[in-house]
Amino acid sequence: QTRLVESGGGSVQAGGSLRLSCAASDYTYVSYAMGWFRQAPGKQREGVAAIHKGGGSTYYADSVKGRFTISWDNAENTLYLQMNNLNPDDTAMYYCAAGPTKETIVLNPNERALEAWGQGTLVAISA
Repeated sequence: QTRLVESGGGSVQAGGSLRLSCAASDYTYVSYAMGWFRQAPGKQREGVAAIHKGGGSTYYADSVKGRFTISWDNAENTLYLQMNNLNPDDTAMYYCAAGPTKETIVLNPNERALEAWGQGTLVAISA
């Protein structure tokens, strides 16, 4: 069973940066894509970014393009999300996820479509 553990969340001021990590342990399930979605209080889940593990192609939500960069370390089975120029609208719980395609993770990050997800890490951005 795939277990995903996120880390790296925290509180920063607007304009700052954070780097999230997601370690995939007990990795036995072959998922083609890994990615991140987020959920703010009272709001729906929003896909953020995803990557195809084999080819490295990426997919980003319009709201984070140019600010966030996703990467996958195959040797370490670890997913990263570098977040720059953060703003208060980025405040949310961020979840690491595994899915059949990168588009699924970003466009349809619901429980039926995803193969696994973690417990989340909190990102709080102050103005």
